[in-house]
Order: sequence, then C-alpha cells, then structure tokens
Amino acid sequence: MKVWIPHENGPALLGDLPAGVTVEVAPDLARLPSATSDVRFWVPPFLAGSAGPALLREFPDLEVVQLLSAGADAWVGRMPPGVTLCDARGVHDPATAEWVVAAILSHLRAFPALARSQARREWAYADVTPTDELIGKRVLIVGAGSIGTAVQARLAPFEVSVTLVARTPRPGVHAVAELPRLLPEADIVVLLVPLTDQTRGLVDGTFLAALPDGALLVNASRGPVARTEALVAELRTGRISAALDVTDPEPLPADHPLWAMPNVLLTPHVAGTVRGLLPRAYRLVGDQIRRLAAGEPLLNAVVDGY
Repeated sequence: MKVWIPHENGPALLGDLPAGVTVEVAPDLARLPSATSDVRFWVPPFLAGSAGPALLREFPDLEVVQLLSAGADAWVGRMPPGVTLCDARGVHDPATAEWVVAAILSHLRAFPALARSQARREWAYADVTPTDELIGKRVLIVGAGSIGTAVQARLAPFEVSVTLVARTPRPGVHAVAELPRLLPEADIVVLLVPLTDQTRGLVDGTFLAALPDGALLVNASRGPVARTEALVAELRTGRISAALDVTDPEPLPADHPLWAMPNVLLTPHVAGTVRGLLPRAYRLVGDQIRRLAAGEPLLNAVVDGY
C-alpha cells in the first residue's frame, strides 16, 4: 500500500506500520514523488487549496483522503466513488481551545490596547483601567464538537456559565434554532462550527443585532460563517467587539477596515498552528493507515460536511 504524506519529518511520527506499506513525502502538488496510480492513502498538504481536490481524478486506486485540518469544507462533495474523506477531529482541540481562551482574556484585559501603548512607549494605566474580567461571564459556544467541549473544559476554572449549541440538540446542548433566544443573554459568543451550506453566513445582521451591548464575538471556525459586511457594519458602531482568527476573504487584504478597528483582535488563522500539531496529527495518520491495512473502520469519516 502506497501512502503519500506532506511533511519530511512525518514518517518518523507515524509509529510502526504494517509490512507492505510504503510512505512517500509529497509536499508540493506541482512536483509529485512518483506515479499516482497506486496511491491508496493520501494526506494532502495543509494549504492544498483547490488544487488538492482537482488532483483527485489522477488517483485511480485511492481509498482514503486523510486531512490534517479539522475542517473539510474544501473537500466535501469532491470525493470520487469509493474514496473516504476523513478529517483531523481531535488533533486541533487543545491548541484551538487555548487560542479561544487567550483571545477572550486578551480582549477583556485590554492587552491589544496595552500592546499598542507599549509600541508608543506610553504608560497607559489611566487609559485602560479598570479592565473587564472573565469571571461571571455568560459564554455561548456555537459548535459543540470536540473543540467546543475542549473550550468549555478550559473555561471552567474561570467561574463562567457556558451554554452549548449544535446542529443536533441533545441533553445539555441546545439547537441552532434556539439562537434568537440565547444570543441576547450572552456576553461572549464563540464560533466553532464547520463551514457547511447550513453554517455559511450564519452570523448575519440579525444574529449580530441580537447580541447585547458590549458582547464579544470570537470566530475560530471559518471566515464565511460570518457575513463580513454585516460584521464590519456592527463593529463600526462600537456596540460589540470581535476576536477573529479567520476572515472572509482570507488572507485579509491590507486595506480592509477590520485591520484598523480598535475593537477587533485579529490573528492570521494561527489558532491550531503549534509545535505539538504534527506529532498529534501523524499519530492519527499512523492509526488510520493501520486501520485501513487491517480492514478496520476508519476514524473521523466526514458525513454531510461534519
């Protein structure tokens, strides 16, 4: 069984593999390491973009596409018959959850304003104090998957109240249809849903208008989950704030108004990019290869975009 992976240090992270498995490194889709005809398991590069799905027709023996990302939106609906698409659910949980908590605390404790003051060499005590605090806040997490529950666990020591929302309601988790009732009661809204036909544009003018004054919107999912024009319009009023790791478009153009808004904390899609990412990701890849070789069910198969 031939396997393609995108990182030179990936083979050392896979663990023991069954006899007959050949691993080749294919980091550049423009320079493939060998013929595609006998590749059965493919891990595309992180930034494959549209070129990755377009290459699928060149893999006649392909059985599995294993993504290193938690989101699969660029690949959903593009799989040839007989090919299973798997995402990296679970791999990004700790890093993304850390980013969410860090972004919330940075906003509430005015770190962006203090960093700007530091750059100007200004002792800005009187300008920012007293700051807000996290204790007692009402946090609404939209997306109750593994990352959402990881965020919930990390927020627990801060003595906040957490409400979870998901596509499918269950005990302790509300339905998306309940958002109009839940949004006005939230101090902080965290977006962690995958990008699907149902979630694209979920955060529109009506959604944002339902937030109370002073609310913080945190987007660590995908940029198009929020309608950018509506978000910019609401942020311009100063009524709410946002912490964004993702935008639409992405990368954000240099002249985009989001860059200069004082009530926006903006990072360049780095929530999951940490030193521990590749070891965690390739543990999953190695497990998936062993499962395929043994004829066992694969983990994280993507169904209906999830």
